[in-house]
Amino acid sequence: MRPFQKKEWLFSLLLVSLVLWLICLGNSPLRDWDEGTVAQVAREIWRAPFGSLHWLYPTLAGEPYHNKPPLMHLLIAWSYSLGGVNEWTTRLPGAVLTALGVPLLYLVGSLLFNDSLPALFAALVYLTTLPVVRHGRLAMLDGTSITFFLLLLFCVLKSRHQQRWALGVGFCLGLITLTKGMLVLLLGGIAALFILASSQLALLSNAYLWGGILLGIAPAIAWYVAQWQYYGGNFLQINLQAQTFDRIAQSVEGNTGAPWYYLIELLKYAFPWLLFWPGGFYLAWKKRYSSWGSLVLVGTIVYFLTISLITTKLPWYIMPLYPFLALAVGAELSQVWQKKQFNSRIWTIFIVIIAAAGLGGGVYFTVVQEESVLIVMSIVLTISMSIVAWLIQKSDRRFIPVLFSGMYLVLLLLMSSQSWIWELNEAFPVKPVVALIRNHVSPGTKIYTSFAYGRPSLNFYCDCQVIPATALVLQQMWANNSYLLLDNGTLSNLNLPADKVLGNAENFSLIASK
Repeated sequence: MRPFQKKEWLFSLLLVSLVLWLICLGNSPLRDWDEGTVAQVAREIWRAPFGSLHWLYPTLAGEPYHNKPPLMHLLIAWSYSLGGVNEWTTRLPGAVLTALGVPLLYLVGSLLFNDSLPALFAALVYLTTLPVVRHGRLAMLDGTSITFFLLLLFCVLKSRHQQRWALGVGFCLGLITLTKGMLVLLLGGIAALFILASSQLALLSNAYLWGGILLGIAPAIAWYVAQWQYYGGNFLQINLQAQTFDRIAQSVEGNTGAPWYYLIELLKYAFPWLLFWPGGFYLAWKKRYSSWGSLVLVGTIVYFLTISLITTKLPWYIMPLYPFLALAVGAELSQVWQKKQFNSRIWTIFIVIIAAAGLGGGVYFTVVQEESVLIVMSIVLTISMSIVAWLIQKSDRRFIPVLFSGMYLVLLLLMSSQSWIWELNEAFPVKPVVALIRNHVSPGTKIYTSFAYGRPSLNFYCDCQVIPATALVLQQMWANNSYLLLDNGTLSNLNLPADKVLGNAENFSLIASK
């Protein structure tokens, strides 16, 4: 049987990626915070009259939205126009774009390694890394930004032989800017350092590069200028200062952590691939004068140190690190496959621990959660990891395809379940409360709640502003004929008339003082 050709691998990677990113995409409610906010901004763009400039000056609950540029919001609004407003259409643009990153990484790896095997392994590692899949399926900006960055790297590498590809570098920088704002400074800086480290200095004299940068960045600059002219200094204060540069030295919205915060994130979610990363990183150091070695070293060190030193810490900030991790692990697994003989007791021990964790998860899901797909997932994890451990113990290189297959099936089952967005369990389910509100309150109404913080997903679903307030403010709003959403304890303390209660859901009561 003949081996797959490059185009066949590309098509296969695209197919399995789209299946993994799109399966049961709309089976869970939108998550706080980013998903609810992004969806609400996109819906307001979608609702705007045809010919208006709402797409250029987006709003959130009718107020100017200065947090991020609107490219992803525009794509979601377009998705709404095709399939209506729901969870699936909200997540669809980001999921598709993130899935495209898998075949793109294969192309980048093929150019870096001049060999399809480590490129294939790197793409499969990226495909089966839990945070990449999970965050890429959410209506967030990170997976899309990474795909644009991978496309930028592809253009850089292709321009070594065909100068016109350098045009794409500037357009990718523009796309990153219009998606995630000033993240372009960090990713663009990594790309520039890679060009210098890999001795591609001829690219800097390529007219296509500078022409592409001029043309590609122009729309992003035009957007920032338009916001500044329309909103004045308020836009600069919120977008550039509060939402961008303040995050470097200050803890924005209380999101902080120790310098080793992202190391813990890797230890929690990057297994089993983190097990092979030290060997891959050491291999990159030995091959530091090669293109792939310099990219892995520059990208990993610069990006990891930067996010570790930034004061504001959020789990998804680590996302752009995973392509570099995948390339290093792909190189390591390629070496293992080609040598055919190896002996690593530490690998066996950790894989056995993962298998045991799968067994424990199966018991837990059987007794506590009783979601059948998670039980099957745990069984698949236990069996596949047990086979992998046995093959490693025998120094059989076939553990690699078994490991990829097992991880893909585990992730496929997890994404098919109702539990892939586990943050939904951190607060009350919004759907029952939304049904209560929509039965009694007109869209656009302000509702004051005793809940501790605002929930963008609740605002999106009920199409109202649900505003957290203290007991004193709630009493004032009661006197001002407002709607109140109160938990049972607050309702008892305020001693409001029982005949004003419109209904109950999830230990909350909706009160009408009118």
